[in-house]
Amino acid sequence: MKTDRWLKVMGVALSIFCVGTLPVQAKEKMIQIKGSDTIVNVSQAWAEEFMTANPQVSLAVTGGGSGTGIAALINGTTDIANSSRKIKQKEIDDAQKAGYYPEEFKVAIDALAVIVNPANPVKELTIDQLSGIFTGKITNWNEVGGKNQKILVLSRERNSGTHMYFLEQVLRKGKEKGPEQFAPSVLMLPSSEAIINETSTSESAIGYDGLGYVTPKVKTLAVAAKNGDPFIQPSKETATDHSYPIWRFLYVYTRFKPKGEIKAFIDFALSPKGQKIVEEMGFVPLGESL
Repeated sequence: MKTDRWLKVMGVALSIFCVGTLPVQAKEKMIQIKGSDTIVNVSQAWAEEFMTANPQVSLAVTGGGSGTGIAALINGTTDIANSSRKIKQKEIDDAQKAGYYPEEFKVAIDALAVIVNPANPVKELTIDQLSGIFTGKITNWNEVGGKNQKILVLSRERNSGTHMYFLEQVLRKGKEKGPEQFAPSVLMLPSSEAIINETSTSESAIGYDGLGYVTPKVKTLAVAAKNGDPFIQPSKETATDHSYPIWRFLYVYTRFKPKGEIKAFIDFALSPKGQKIVEEMGFVPLGESL
């Protein structure tokens, strides 16, 4: 089901962009959606279904990262910002200085999966070990029960909300302002797909991705919050019950309290049909987690 939905979305993505180039008279309302690459394919699927039911509305969906989406919200160039992290207080302050008052909506749940090559014998790591790997304190797989092999560490780029979330929750172990940083040797990649592709071809690689991007080409690791805690695999179930230690909400933000077509679109995303799309795309519907 996930594969069918992804193929359908990728097939219509171009048409969604093209709709945005139609003459103004062809559509009554254009809604711009920008931001998180984690959510972009879900948003495109929502847009496809919403435009089918509301042909008077056009939606243009683009990625670029959570930071890009929130910056566009602040400067007034997008109606909706997709984000895989919560908006920062400074961003709220900057928006208010520009005359906007961001409204937040949780739209899905994600388990941020730590991934390695299937040939890697390591099956589980603690948050402490992950922090050591991504800060450069641990550089060889044999330090965490693997082969005598240098670790190739992969990350999303700094403008990514997923990058920021992993930095704060894993490297800094939940401390937003901690001193820990990604090691200079970490390879920053532009997309979730790029991390999947690199990990699938390099036995020494480790990276992280939203649950909806994980494929059989890579292996997910079980993660323990601390030494002595159980190791938990990322899944829809462990994200829903919050037993997996690297779970998160996914968000959309608007400049003001939404009205009209923007409100209707967000209502659709939160509806049973919209949440079914979340599940079909490999992420976790909100259920009782609101």
